Amino acid sequence: MSDLQKYIQKRKSDDPEFAMNFDSGYEQFKIGVMLKQARQEAGLTQEQLAARLRTQKTAISRIENHAEDIKLSTLERFAEAVGKRLTLKIA
Repeated sequence: MSDLQKYIQKRKSDDPEFAMNFDSGYEQFKIGVMLKQARQEAGLTQEQLAARLRTQKTAISRIENHAEDIKLSTLERFAEAVGKRLTLKIA
């Protein structure tokens, strides 16, 4: 177990509110990271992607860094703009 995993486990056991919110926050963080990686793999800057999506660079930054409450239609447009397709899985 890594030091980070140990810290998270200890923090969850010490702080019920942190434990309750950690998993959803982590999932949102992962979505942002995946979107950023897809953009970078497509060789696009945030500015270039923003132009494709007819939005501002700040909107792309917000999506990549704070992916909570992102609309499905936005995810679909983002994926299409970086040459990918969106797939969903319910597990």
